[in-house]
Amino acid sequence: MTMRDPQLTASEPTPQGEQMLIPGVRPITTRDRLTLLIDAPMCPRAAQKPLDIGLFDEASRNQLDLF
Repeated sequence: MTMRDPQLTASEPTPQGEQMLIPGVRPITTRDRLTLLIDAPMCPRAAQKPLDIGLFDEASRNQLDLF
């Protein structure tokens, strides 16, 4: 039996099962996943309500002149 090159037999566990890696490709680590989440832009948790008061009230802009 000959020894195999560890780079050729590198694998990573996934939810679908053990998967072989292409030579030159390193597995995605937890640190890589967390860095991706940290660098992502912030998104609101809930839909924002429109600001319908004062300067931003579009209904008051549609009023006709009194004279």
